[in-house]
Amino acid sequence: MSAPAVVLRDISCTFPPSSRGGQPYTAVRDVSLTIADGEFVSVVGPTGCGKSTLLNVTAGLLTPSTGSVDIFGESLSGLNRRAGYMFQAEALMPWRTAIQNVMAGLEMRGIDPVESRTRATEWLSRVGLRGRGDAYLHQLSGGMRKRVALAQILILEPQILLMDEPFGALDVQTRQLMENELLALWSANRKSVIFITHDLEEAISMSDRVVVMSAGPASRPIGEFPIDLPRPRDVAEIRLTPEFLKIHAAIWETMRDEVLKGYQQHERA
Repeated sequence: MSAPAVVLRDISCTFPPSSRGGQPYTAVRDVSLTIADGEFVSVVGPTGCGKSTLLNVTAGLLTPSTGSVDIFGESLSGLNRRAGYMFQAEALMPWRTAIQNVMAGLEMRGIDPVESRTRATEWLSRVGLRGRGDAYLHQLSGGMRKRVALAQILILEPQILLMDEPFGALDVQTRQLMENELLALWSANRKSVIFITHDLEEAISMSDRVVVMSAGPASRPIGEFPIDLPRPRDVAEIRLTPEFLKIHAAIWETMRDEVLKGYQQHERA
């Protein structure tokens, strides 16, 4: 059997005080999590529970205070070059066209410009943007810009996708279209995915497994739920099934008190 794509082992992240006389802040404590090769895992929990912290540790953007990270059986040191990271905020360059944005990573790798443009054209077609390569970002809808961002990552063929609420700013209908688009692309090559979201329905409808985090500080996983729903899935239709509602009820039972705790902490802050 192949090594897991990601192994987080006893990860803790403590940050210095934000002001003189303040206290250090521990975002996550003693977190262990394994993501299998080709597995789609969503991480849910209340605001401030350290979801993005774990994603940044996996990306190599943040060195944990304690613990270790293995990527396909190798200890991670520095940036995780096997991963692509899709942020909630757009990381696109507005002065470049859609195709120029998709080509950017290949250009940085020294790929021939003609080959880069050919591959970028193919990826724009795969994400439903055939013929829109010469458009600038201000000429594209929010959903189209998300498609450009997705193509920009996938063209580099990462083995792991790290996604931090990538569709959170979209309207409901566009969001569901993008969720189905992502699932179709993922099904074609089964990359490993760590998907961060506040939306429990989104997490269940897309994932193989949902991990629930406790409220912060010192967050930790408090539940893991396999999602035994058939694939391929339509995210709108699957949410109407009795099986989905049963899974949703079980996870919400675990999450409810933590969400309330996180809300109360936010209000006090």
